[in-house]
Amino acid sequence: MGILCCAASVAAGAFGAHGLEARLEPDRLALWETAAKYLMYGGLALAVLGLTSHVTSRGLTAAAICLFAGTLVFSVTVGALALGAPRWLGAVTPIGGVGMIVGLILFAVGVWRS
Repeated sequence: MGILCCAASVAAGAFGAHGLEARLEPDRLALWETAAKYLMYGGLALAVLGLTSHVTSRGLTAAAICLFAGTLVFSVTVGALALGAPRWLGAVTPIGGVGMIVGLILFAVGVWRS
């Protein structure tokens, strides 16, 4: 899943640079870039977590779920806001950020305990 998130991030970044640059205001284009960037960050963390699959831990499973869900919620809501989604959607974005943070903390704790 991590590598797929990374691939989607590259595609989103390219789409932003080549397909949206002339259509979005600079502040909205910056939001799009933020969505793509955090999709990459989450994807890389998931890929590294996958490389530690030899460590069996429920904490790492929870870390993967939190990271994946958090990355999707954060990136999708920020990307949607860039494209003109209702502003109330911005209230959902921090939930994704918290999911990513919790996932990274669970990942660190799971590896430390193993």
